[in-house]
Amino acid sequence: MRLRAAILALAVLGSAPATAQPLLQAELVRTYEAAEANQGVAVDDRSIYAIGNSEIGRYDKKSGKRTGGWVGDPKVFPHLNSCAPVGPELICASSNYPTTPMASTVEVFDRAKLTHLRSIPLGHQVGSLTWVLRKDNAWWAAFANYDGRGGEPGRDHSFTALVKFDDAWKAQGQWSFPKSVLDRFAPRSASGGVWGEGGLLYVSGHDLAEIYALRLPKSGDMLEHVATIASPIEGQAIALDPTDHRAMYGISRKKREVVATRLPDLGSLK
Repeated sequence: MRLRAAILALAVLGSAPATAQPLLQAELVRTYEAAEANQGVAVDDRSIYAIGNSEIGRYDKKSGKRTGGWVGDPKVFPHLNSCAPVGPELICASSNYPTTPMASTVEVFDRAKLTHLRSIPLGHQVGSLTWVLRKDNAWWAAFANYDGRGGEPGRDHSFTALVKFDDAWKAQGQWSFPKSVLDRFAPRSASGGVWGEGGLLYVSGHDLAEIYALRLPKSGDMLEHVATIASPIEGQAIALDPTDHRAMYGISRKKREVVATRLPDLGSLK
C-alpha cells in the first residue's frame, strides 16, 4: 500500500508545475466503490456519503456496504457540489452551474433518514457556492469563479473567495486565495474545503491530485498558503474524519470511488 502511494506521488509530482510552499504527501489507505462519487464526499463517525450532481449515497465506513441513498430531481437539484455533517443534518452546497447568472442554495438533509428537509436560497453571490462549513458559530462558504464555461463576464478563477456568514446568512468577512493556489485551480476553482486542527483550512481544486493547506491571515484579506499536499484524488470535494484529524477522504471521478488517505503531520507548520 505504501509503495502504491509512493508511485502515485511520483506521478503527481512529475506532471504538476512546481510550487514554492512545502510539498508533502498523503498516504493512500483504501478505496470504496461508490457510484455517486462524482462531486465529492462527506464523512461522519460511522458513514461515508458519496455526492453526485443530484444524488447522495451513504456507505458504511468499515465494510463499504451501501446503507442508504437519496435521488433528487435534476431540474430542482442540478448541481450538488459538496456536503458536510452538522449535528443531525447534512449541509450541502448547491448551485445552478453552468447556468449564469450564478445562483446558489444551501440544501439541508436529515442525515439518518437521508431525506431533504429544506433549502436556503443565497441568490446571486460573489460566485458559485461549492462548499459550506460550520465553525466558531459561523458559516464559512467558498464561492467559485471560472474561466470560460460557467463563468460570468468580467470574472475568472482569480475571483474565487471564502466568505464568512452569520446565522442569518449575512456576510461578515471575505478572503481571497493567494496566487500560488489560484494558479493550481486554473482554469477552474476551489471545489472542496474542510477545517482541520490548528486553524488550518484544507482546500482542493477541480482536477489536480493535490490539497492545499491554508490559514486565515492575522491581518488583511488574503489567505496564507501553508503547504501543498500531493494526494491520490482527482480534485473535487474532500472531508476529514471527525474521529481522526489526519484521515482525509476524497474521490476518483473516473473510477467512481471514494479514496481514503492519511495526511502527513503538519504540526510544525501550524
